[in-house]
Amino acid sequence: MQNEHIVVIGAGIGGLSAAIHLAAAGRPVTVLEQNTEVGGKMGLWQADGFTWDTGPSIITLRPALAALFAMAGRRLEDYLTLLPVDPLTRYFYPDGTVIDAAQSLPRMLEQVAALDPHDVEGYLAFLAHAAELHRITGELFIYGEPPTLRDFLRVPLRDILRVDAWRTMAQAHAHYVRSPHLRYLLGRFATYVGASPYRASAVLNVIAHVELNQGVWYPQGGIYQIARAYRRLAEELGVEIRTESHVTHIEVQNGAVRGVTLASGERLSAQAVVANVDVTTVYHDLLPPDIAPARHKRLTNLAPSGSGFVLLLGIEGEHPALAQHNIFFSRDYRREFDDLFVRGIPPQAATIYVTATSKVDPQHAPPGCENWFVMVNAPPLGPGFDWATQGQSYRDALLAQLAAHGYNVRERIRSERWRTPEDLRAQTGAWRGALYGLSSNNPLNALRRPHNRCPDVRGLYFAGGTTHPGGGVPMVTLSGGVAARLLLRETAP
Repeated sequence: MQNEHIVVIGAGIGGLSAAIHLAAAGRPVTVLEQNTEVGGKMGLWQADGFTWDTGPSIITLRPALAALFAMAGRRLEDYLTLLPVDPLTRYFYPDGTVIDAAQSLPRMLEQVAALDPHDVEGYLAFLAHAAELHRITGELFIYGEPPTLRDFLRVPLRDILRVDAWRTMAQAHAHYVRSPHLRYLLGRFATYVGASPYRASAVLNVIAHVELNQGVWYPQGGIYQIARAYRRLAEELGVEIRTESHVTHIEVQNGAVRGVTLASGERLSAQAVVANVDVTTVYHDLLPPDIAPARHKRLTNLAPSGSGFVLLLGIEGEHPALAQHNIFFSRDYRREFDDLFVRGIPPQAATIYVTATSKVDPQHAPPGCENWFVMVNAPPLGPGFDWATQGQSYRDALLAQLAAHGYNVRERIRSERWRTPEDLRAQTGAWRGALYGLSSNNPLNALRRPHNRCPDVRGLYFAGGTTHPGGGVPMVTLSGGVAARLLLRETAP
């Protein structure tokens, strides 16, 4: 009988999720991770008495996380304490307006009415529309396996007409609300998939439903507690996790997986492989060059999503006017996205995201200090910008912009670290440093997202943000389940 062993490449959230599903089904699994810790894009950094989560910072879709533990016969609550976040986000505008995206709908509607009384009805209609999008597209694009033509044909025509695929997100926002403040707020959800609200399909307004209608959660102790919880569950189920184990090749023979080769020269045979690595990177770096060269070329030529530039700042002093999550909008939101996706440069006047987990977990900063995670959208790696030579000046410009918003912390930085798109590429294998794989700015790309089953190599499966159903911690968790279910169905134990 062929070796029953399964190798998972990458101990990111998708890889750990796949390993948990496979081990719960009784399959022997080894997870190989090139870095010293698990988590992939979900990382942790500690220095000078400060602690920062270095990757995802907003958790939605709590049921997706709970379902993983339930599948393994466990309770999420025994591994993680998820606290509701309120306000969801505090938004600061250049004209001095401040809006709290509140969990309480009456409180939110009070703020909407203060902006424009006519927008109360429009905002409610938008929330209902976003909920409808979730009902129509949820099983098709989020919670199930990659959709087939048969799946599309089962969708009632009236629902297909309501999906709003050919308007942009911004066009839909303009239909529902008049206030530019609200339009900016709703447009921000495009950045959750590294896209522009002026280019991405209005279908992506479903993201607003997931946050505004269903809420945001924070794991007590920090976002990285999720990675630790997944690792603990995986190891309880018998998964072997090997860090500092860099896979250099996926071995293929007669069109089927045979194992993997590590940088050390070690070879592990396997019946199947789950790659929790950017799908384009798998074709470019891990598979033999004669495997599907046409698909390889197509993947490398497709536009990737946006990336991000992060400053981890240990700040002396406390800022009670800030919430846990904060957005400082630029004056020209459209210009910002033209910089990203037309000119291929970081925004010259950026919308800046600041979160400080020390507001919830005081041990994340020394007394009287805060741990700021500062992030702005950035283009994928390309010729328009060189982070090695231009990163310092861009960092300085962002701190100057924060000072213009009233938060001049330049002389009160106790600790600092950067993370650029180049760091993301090197540490996680993200193609061109893109956060979410294929760009969502083209409405057809939802149908071009790589399948969780590799069409060119038997026994190779994909998990992570670059395959179905997409990026974000809950979605990547779901992707690992999809890859595992396909594998279990298609390979005999």
